[in-house]
Amino acid sequence: MKNKEFKRYTVTSALPYANGPLHIGHLAGCYIPSDIYVRYLRSLGKDVVYVSGSDEHGVAITIKARKEGVTPQEVVDRYHTMMKESFQEFGISFDHYSRTSAPIHHETASGFFKDLYGKGEFLEQTTEQYFDEEAGQFLADRYIEGTCPKCGYESAYGDQCEKCGSSLSPTELINPRSKLSGSVPILKETKHWFLDLARYTDFLKQWILEEHQHDWKNNVLGQCRSWLEAGDGLQARSMTRDMDWGIPVPVEGAEGKVLYVWFDAPIGYISSTKEWAAEKGIDWEPYWKDEDTKLVHFIGKDNIVFHCIVFPAILKTHGGYILPDNVPANEFLNLEGDKISTSRNWAVWLHEYLAEFPGKQDVLRYVLTANAPETKDNDFTWKDFQSRNNSELVAILGNFVNRAVVLTHKYFEGIVPEAENLTAHDREVMETLQGFPDKIAASIERYRFREALSFVMDFCRLGNKYLADTEPWKVIKEDKARTGTILNIALNIAANVAIVAEPFLPFTAAKIYEMFNLKDLNWTKAGDTGILGYGHIINPAALLFEKIEDDVVEAQVQKLLEAKKKNELENVQVAPMKDIISFDDFGKLDMRVVTVLHAEPMPKSKKLLKLTVETGLGKKTVLSGIAEHFKPEDLIGKQVTMLINLAPRKMMGIDSEGMILMAEDKDGSLRLLHPNQATGNGSTIS
Repeated sequence: MKNKEFKRYTVTSALPYANGPLHIGHLAGCYIPSDIYVRYLRSLGKDVVYVSGSDEHGVAITIKARKEGVTPQEVVDRYHTMMKESFQEFGISFDHYSRTSAPIHHETASGFFKDLYGKGEFLEQTTEQYFDEEAGQFLADRYIEGTCPKCGYESAYGDQCEKCGSSLSPTELINPRSKLSGSVPILKETKHWFLDLARYTDFLKQWILEEHQHDWKNNVLGQCRSWLEAGDGLQARSMTRDMDWGIPVPVEGAEGKVLYVWFDAPIGYISSTKEWAAEKGIDWEPYWKDEDTKLVHFIGKDNIVFHCIVFPAILKTHGGYILPDNVPANEFLNLEGDKISTSRNWAVWLHEYLAEFPGKQDVLRYVLTANAPETKDNDFTWKDFQSRNNSELVAILGNFVNRAVVLTHKYFEGIVPEAENLTAHDREVMETLQGFPDKIAASIERYRFREALSFVMDFCRLGNKYLADTEPWKVIKEDKARTGTILNIALNIAANVAIVAEPFLPFTAAKIYEMFNLKDLNWTKAGDTGILGYGHIINPAALLFEKIEDDVVEAQVQKLLEAKKKNELENVQVAPMKDIISFDDFGKLDMRVVTVLHAEPMPKSKKLLKLTVETGLGKKTVLSGIAEHFKPEDLIGKQVTMLINLAPRKMMGIDSEGMILMAEDKDGSLRLLHPNQATGNGSTIS
């Protein structure tokens, strides 16, 4: 449908799992791109609905609930609220943000399943799946862990290895284990309903590889081709799961089973649209059923198969629904050279960014767009964040607008001067101005948002260069009228920049509109060289961006490293318990509080310190392997605990007459065990 004029647009962005906060990978993947596109369409006056919502079903939710000791409903309620508020504060301008636990969604998804079931589209099959005998439960993909057969990672999930990114099936895992009990699962028969995707192969090849071969992104076409042209072709895929959290399968004989999350989640776009239309009192159907509607799904690359193969097959079979005109999918965003991982707490969380960088939504929007992983995985670093803010937003955009406004107030009391007696240079600059909006729009309409943003910054550079070339601060000394012409042109460049920058930097555009005392500007005005006419009064300059200092980004890097270290420690396995002993055995241990009187390193030993301690029963000498953890001078005078009736042991020619007791942390560091207040030497520990 390339070049077709559409009456309306339905734009969706992937439904985020409600099992944790949003991070920058989510934003760069689909939410910022979709928001840019929708803001552009609205600026053109298009009829558009932009929907998403929290994906509140699936194994990820139940795993989170079990880990926290709460119900799945409590988990989704918490994160749905957090994500919705974060999106709003960040400026993602959904027309409606719903949730898949909503009654209208359950009704809509169940209706789809019953429609396909009634048409005989499902294969009812009994297969063997992993079952946890201790928990008495079948195990969905994410409830199984094991060694990845591709890379050897020991904590791969039943559907994917987080380390190498390979897609897996549970039966491929080496040494599988249940995440519920830790036991080895068994294979047990269970009945499920499968969608026979092979039946849709010809339709999908025609629709994707022929109709959209020139307008879909290469990464999307490539992944679709790998599925459609694989040697064994498309395989039947189960649309149901053995779980008690989700939408119950609405057919007889399906007790204890729910719809597969990837069957119900995309239908969430439809149910969200229904909610939006009901609130507005309009008909939702044209946005999903009229061929004059353009449907666009913004997703990450891990969702391509579901949005390009599974969901279109469901829509086609149901009938009456339009298919997506495009499915722009971005690659993955890494963080400081490492893959973003919520399980490893290696992420920049949106809600934390908003709290720690108040008023700087557009800085993050800018950086994530300028560095968007549109064609390959890209890397976010805090140094790049700082550099782009300081050298581009502050030095180019902010500097240009500020100079134009400040000079107008300085020389013309904030009144837009008249443009007269244009030079050839003036006309050339204005002609270039008029060409930028179309160039930027063309990139947006091809989903090339990085390229479009680079043109916006080139537009700003045009303004900066014009002021640098014309030097109004010098011209004012001899020719005020010429100065007025220069500033009129500069101000109108800035006004046009605000219009074309609004989809990318909405908060900044709003500040510029306020400075220029303008309202109701949209893309139809872009390219107009007279937006700010002679005599228009503008407000004083306001700060658009401020420099970000080294210590700010260094603090963020340290925060990441500390979070990563904390997560690693939390996931280190605690040493197993030793054999059970009797109370009489314990009673033989004589542990007492002692004071270190002297400490010195042992010659020719990196590990040993020689300690002299007062036990209350006399002095003892102890050799302790703690030299790599403590300095001798830091121990003198300290009260510690000691096993004083341990048989002496000769070490390096010296009898060690006991053992200083220590706690070894998960990272291997040692901690002294000492009383929380002064205690008499020889006090027993029992």
